[in-house]
Amino acid sequence: MLSSPRPFSPRAFFTQFLALPPGFYMPKPAISVFFPCYNDAGTIGVMVTRALKVLREISDDYEVYVFDDGSADDSREILAELKRVYPDEFWYETHEKPYGYGGQIRAAIRAARKEWFFYTDGDAQYDVSELTLLAEKIADDVDVVNGYKIKRQDPLHRIVIGYVYQYFIKFIFGLQIRDVDCDFRLMRRKIFDVVELESSSGTITFEMVKKIQDAGYRFVEVPVHHFYRQYGTSQFFNFSRVARTLAAIGGWWWRLVVKQEAKKQYAPKRAMQVRETRAAE
Repeated sequence: MLSSPRPFSPRAFFTQFLALPPGFYMPKPAISVFFPCYNDAGTIGVMVTRALKVLREISDDYEVYVFDDGSADDSREILAELKRVYPDEFWYETHEKPYGYGGQIRAAIRAARKEWFFYTDGDAQYDVSELTLLAEKIADDVDVVNGYKIKRQDPLHRIVIGYVYQYFIKFIFGLQIRDVDCDFRLMRRKIFDVVELESSSGTITFEMVKKIQDAGYRFVEVPVHHFYRQYGTSQFFNFSRVARTLAAIGGWWWRLVVKQEAKKQYAPKRAMQVRETRAAE
């Protein structure tokens, strides 16, 4: 004899739903995507359109924006056209007085309006569609998802200099991630309610990682592809910039390693931030 079906119970349904294992249901992340631009007319359009395509799949709440840092090519005209085509998803700024690479990153973090902040360079040496790989690692116990290059695709002299620089910086600053020089990062925006960045140059990469690490935020890493530069020239690999970077390294080493400024200043603030977050849950 067949038993009659049990009547639907909303309370029982939601009780069972809420009892599902952690991670079974994960809301889509809100993401700000930023590209610094300096004479990247040949690549910035592709970067923006690819980012929008990816974000439509992985997020319901997102923005893409670019700061042009005084480009002399057609970058500004391309950005204006992108704004015309994608008025609700894309915006940009132009800087008559250059901010510098680090200055652009700092300004972009201040401007970010979403929970997560992602940035990579506008020269297309990384495939922005691999942002999906980073987004898959988002979890309650993750604050930074950092890419690392599977294989560096550059001229031989840049590969050699890059590896020497990378391992030197990792050693003297005690950095735990594999590739501090991989600017393919997804970070919680609230990190920068605690951590303050200062660099206006490319030294912002190790300053950022060291300060975030010393504050106690949690990293995970994801392998990403690196591609040959198809347009423009690198702004970092010239002797004057390398010399200025080496001079700056000494000052940051004294402040962050010897004096441990970041650990003393930011670790207590981060601990308070964690307590406030738990109390609000």
